[in-house]
Amino acid sequence: MRTNPPLRTIDANFNRFKEGIRVVEDILRYELNSPLAKELKNLRHIKIPNYLEVIKQRDAQNDILKPSTKSEQTRKSLEDIIISNLKRAQESARVLEEVYKLDDIKTSEEFKNARYKLYTLEKEILLLIQNI
Repeated sequence: MRTNPPLRTIDANFNRFKEGIRVVEDILRYELNSPLAKELKNLRHIKIPNYLEVIKQRDAQNDILKPSTKSEQTRKSLEDIIISNLKRAQESARVLEEVYKLDDIKTSEEFKNARYKLYTLEKEILLLIQNI
């Protein structure tokens, strides 16, 4: 049975987690001047163990799903951008939570907590933009 975490999976999902959060954080910061941006910034600063080992396994050039789908290329509003990127971060947090269960329960729990925080923030952010 595998005891080491799948490093390419960690790398891809850690990047997605941070990127998704950053997009929403910047919209909240620059377009809405919302203090919720700071909460997202705090989540974005979660660290993973052995980061240098993780990026050694990176193979972005050969990623078989690198091309965008039509739905990834289309956004109709800031709300669409926010929802897409929060979902991206939530999904990535779930993957990280699961793969870290293989050998680092502390990091797994950090991503579980981050995922639930993102669910809460999603509701707050979507309510905020509906009132604008």
